[in-house]
Amino acid sequence: MSAPPILSYEDLALQQGSGWLFSDIDVHIGPRDRLALIGRNGAGKTTLLKLIAGRIDADRGKRTVVPGTNIVMLEQDPDFAPFDRLIDYCLSGERAPPEHEIRAIADQLGIDLDREAKTASGGERRRAAICRALASEPDLLLLDEPTNHLDLGAIEWLEDWLTRYKGAFIVISHDRTFLTRLTRQTLWLDRGALRRNEIGFGGYEAWMEAVYAEEARAAERLDAKLKIEAHWLERGVTARRKRNQGRLAKLMEMRAQCAAMLGPQGTAKLAAATDEVKTKTVIAAEGVAKNFGERRIIRDFTLRIQRGDRIGIVGANGTGKTTLIRMLTGEMQPDEGKIALSKTLTGIIIDQQRKLLAPEKRVRDVLADGSDWITVRGHKKHIQGYLKEFLFDPNLVEARIGTLSGGERSRLLLAREFAREANLLVLDEPTNDLDLETLDLLQEVIADYEGTVLIVSHDRDFLDRTVTLTLGLDGSGKVDIIAGGYADWEAKRDRRPQYATKAQKATPAPAAPPPPKSAKLSYKDQRDYDLLPGRIEEIEAAIAKAEDEMSDAGLYSRNPARFSELTAQIEKWRAEKDAAEERWLELAEMVEGMAS
Repeated sequence: MSAPPILSYEDLALQQGSGWLFSDIDVHIGPRDRLALIGRNGAGKTTLLKLIAGRIDADRGKRTVVPGTNIVMLEQDPDFAPFDRLIDYCLSGERAPPEHEIRAIADQLGIDLDREAKTASGGERRRAAICRALASEPDLLLLDEPTNHLDLGAIEWLEDWLTRYKGAFIVISHDRTFLTRLTRQTLWLDRGALRRNEIGFGGYEAWMEAVYAEEARAAERLDAKLKIEAHWLERGVTARRKRNQGRLAKLMEMRAQCAAMLGPQGTAKLAAATDEVKTKTVIAAEGVAKNFGERRIIRDFTLRIQRGDRIGIVGANGTGKTTLIRMLTGEMQPDEGKIALSKTLTGIIIDQQRKLLAPEKRVRDVLADGSDWITVRGHKKHIQGYLKEFLFDPNLVEARIGTLSGGERSRLLLAREFAREANLLVLDEPTNDLDLETLDLLQEVIADYEGTVLIVSHDRDFLDRTVTLTLGLDGSGKVDIIAGGYADWEAKRDRRPQYATKAQKATPAPAAPPPPKSAKLSYKDQRDYDLLPGRIEEIEAAIAKAEDEMSDAGLYSRNPARFSELTAQIEKWRAEKDAAEERWLELAEMVEGMAS
């Protein structure tokens, strides 16, 4: 670490129940660290953030903070109950930021802070919490699932803000794209121990597999069975990789089939559909339009959804995603056109509210109505065995829902709903609160599901790994129909004029400032100003290439020296990129001053 840490926690330990949640761990945070905090649900990630923030006390350990360091935590579920309006929450606390700074950020995020807190949606509360945290001018920012309940425009705005942010941050997130774009170091909380690596999230999975594989080899040498909680590891690292590759090949094949069914304008070929296609159709929409008052939010929408399709629905909040999914499931009728549903269609909806999970209920009650057995799509299974399939400790069967983490509750709800017999599955923001291993499991379950799946999500990576067809709404009423995932829709969106959300409008795409009118830069300054953007792109490409090489899970065991060399080189490149970006921003400010 090049600069002295602004915060350290040495020999940290915290007891939970009769055992230790974690013990003997050290945390050192530098002034410009961008740390991803990774770990399974229940591993103690949120608890560790609270310890670092000083909100709770450890059972053992020495916490050292540089005097004057402002530590701000963005909680996953902040308490708005004591406050009348969202702005009242933002202005609470001993070190409340100035109101004008809070409202300036709120304007960019498109949130009315004068709204009543009790009637605000999850997305509005999340935006308000972000306004409060960012306006506090933190030196160390602790982010617990910051993208939950945010739409794509707000996520991209937050990514841009954090890219320009000059302090340190630690982030817990299920959003792989968010983590990959922003982080440069990784903290991995695993079985009570904390590991650190000077690579961003892009290299995490290769590092994780290398560590587990080495532990397995060590156990074999000791002629002992290594007990590791990671469910996929019990089935073998190699088997998991092969299965992922098989799923990916199947997904690509299904996307190709979807592309063949689309016309040149991206609408499904309804009239030319064969008898075989027609018999597989579960939802057929033709010429659909829907208005809210004078605003047309859906227009000229035509699509034939077949059995086994995985449909992703994306767009900013307010563009009509919920309306579209309600029409496709028969809950709402269109104003124009028609939507026909198969008579055999039976659906289940997993929404964001998690209404079934009363805190006083036991896991057994939620999963099997108090029984020892559960019927999983027509087959009887013992509840403890089924819990293990969803990465639970079977002994949790008697645990109260109120004792589970947010991610564990979401995972339990998925286990319950996937057991039911249905041929249509509707997932509304299914990735909220889930850890990365559970997301891998959810992708497996969706891939093996024989029915049709509709997914509303802002998790870009999850959509890229899961869906065969993407319906993209831009707020104009037009629905893009793209064979592929989020990245395929984004590529098309980038090639045409865009409808922008308020958050996106407030953060225009980076562009070079106008050339100076009344003065000139020195020769060296002008040269740096012209050449640095290209150099930054070269460094980013080099980092991406190195991280791609590190994604080979066999690299660490095959060539540990090369793995270490790449890790050191990435750290060096990131430092150079930081310096280049700061230099260019200084020059850009000079240019703007000359032009004004």
